Amino acid sequence: MKSGSIDRKRFLQVAGLGLLAGCAGEGASRGGEQGEAGTAAGARRTLAPPLDRIGVQLYTVRSLMADDVAATLDAMAAIGYREVEFAGYFGHTTGEIRGWLDAAGLTAPAAHVGIPELTEPGLDASIEAALAIGHEWLVLPSIGPEMRTADGYREVAGILNAAGVRAAPAGLRIGYHNHGFEFETVEDDAAARTGYSILVEHLDPALVDLEIDFHWSTVAGADALALFAEYPERFPLCHVKDMTADGAMADVGAGVIDWAGLFARSDQAGLRHYFVEHDQPGDPLASVEASYRYLSGM
Repeated sequence: MKSGSIDRKRFLQVAGLGLLAGCAGEGASRGGEQGEAGTAAGARRTLAPPLDRIGVQLYTVRSLMADDVAATLDAMAAIGYREVEFAGYFGHTTGEIRGWLDAAGLTAPAAHVGIPELTEPGLDASIEAALAIGHEWLVLPSIGPEMRTADGYREVAGILNAAGVRAAPAGLRIGYHNHGFEFETVEDDAAARTGYSILVEHLDPALVDLEIDFHWSTVAGADALALFAEYPERFPLCHVKDMTADGAMADVGAGVIDWAGLFARSDQAGLRHYFVEHDQPGDPLASVEASYRYLSGM
């Protein structure tokens, strides 16, 4: 593990802010038992993610992870996060990763892995790593341009279903994370359909779940609420990623997405884990701090 290359003072500054923000959020939740103000706060939290299910996709802080995984995980916990989603292990062993998670008081319900890790010969190692670290889902984050056809989406569904068959005896599930291209129309037997509809139609819901990325689906013009209605309880995972009016990524709460409206339908969607993400944050720590502060204060 590399040490000393991260600005430790900056870590402590953000961590301190995060602890205060986390306490404020928890206090608002507990306040539901104390008078009218508490009742109002409790009502607001019913339209927000549970505090212990607010997580962060570590791709957001990948530059920090590359320098010092343990310190980065500690910083996420100090901000208030209790869950993380991995996007690579940065050359470390599963034992090291699990030890650092445990030390920080974090769990990692999911990890993003590629098709090579979901097919032979890589799948066995992926399952073994997931069990060692504590993942419940192995999620395919994207597919290449060559697979973005009707037949390609059916092929991807077959790959994910097959991985699900292999993973199920270990108590694991497979997931698919969308970008925007899945909502573009493709020709399928002379009919125009979205790639997403073809993919989901061919996924086995007993084995494979969906991870909705709210930014990418919104940019693509998809209606998340309509997706929840069409595919109820298929979305246990989500990426909480905001956008500006012109489609640029933004910290959660600094954009135009109606989070209260989306979270009000969490039960219909089946949402259980909410991972904050920003693909290109100017300051990764400030970004994840701002997003947590917004979500914990809803």
